[in-house]
Amino acid sequence: MMTNAVFDRIKEQIERDDVVLYMKGTPVFPMCGFSAATVQVLGQTGVKFQSYNILEDMELRNGLKEFGNWPTFPQLYVKGELIGGCDIVREMYETGELEALFQEKGVNTNAAVA
Repeated sequence: MMTNAVFDRIKEQIERDDVVLYMKGTPVFPMCGFSAATVQVLGQTGVKFQSYNILEDMELRNGLKEFGNWPTFPQLYVKGELIGGCDIVREMYETGELEALFQEKGVNTNAAVA
């Protein structure tokens, strides 16, 4: 069981920013293909997001697996809610659900409206 301190930190992070990506590496230097693909999708939506490199923080990495009951990374949170990993984010983007979710939650995007 993770400490409350880690859970509190995660809660604070996902409440502070509308869109939070927990990933391997950074948006500029992703350390895995799934993280890179998720960053690319988010970039295509034009959404601003905060990212955290879970490779630099084992406590955070292990806490997140338990916090969201999601074993893999990346993990995307929107307005405090776990959306999922790379496959889910990519699928939602392709179907238009991701932008719809951002709109529904009032998340600002810079994407050009078609």
